[in-house]
Amino acid sequence: MAERGDAPLHLDFGPVRPWGRAWVASRPGYMRRASCALADDGRVWLVDPVDGPGLDEAIAALGDVAGVVQLLDRHARDGAALAERHGVPLHVNPVDGVPGAPFRTIPLVQRRLWREVAIWWPARDLLAVPETIGTASYFRAPGARVGVHPMMRLTPPRALAELSPRVLLPGHGDALEDERVGDDLRRAILRSRRDIPRWLVSLPRAFGRG
Repeated sequence: MAERGDAPLHLDFGPVRPWGRAWVASRPGYMRRASCALADDGRVWLVDPVDGPGLDEAIAALGDVAGVVQLLDRHARDGAALAERHGVPLHVNPVDGVPGAPFRTIPLVQRRLWREVAIWWPARDLLAVPETIGTASYFRAPGARVGVHPMMRLTPPRALAELSPRVLLPGHGDALEDERVGDDLRRAILRSRRDIPRWLVSLPRAFGRG
């Protein structure tokens, strides 16, 4: 899985939680590509998954894989290969939801070059957003834990500001889980435009140039 001239890919797994588990791929480093496995009653859905050493062992205790979900059109990642490996369906941009899953999907962007849905799991106060919201450094204004994608700062996903998640699983960056997540999410969305100058100043440091 290593590319020529690059360090081998490894996955940084978070702890097992009641809702499942998240992990971040080591390459490309600045992108902080994040994936998660959502578990419910012995069934597991892999969301925008990046495959790598130790993945099968990391999710085995959660249950049996019931499906693979690709929330963003360009997040193919290793979804098709994992769906084939486990003999389960691959749900790409499931605007109408995932059959049999305990969560629902929320369409965020449905344009020709950007098709994205989020996952909202009310029973777990859990929100998974693949692209418009992230916790990687290049999403965030200084001092913030959550930010809006650079290309969406003028048109942030305001529908998500109505939710109050306790768990945020981004497609880029570390998972967040505490009582402040909902407030941080709303602040990032509502301040998306006005924070553009502060965010721009922080970009060189986000990419290791500051």
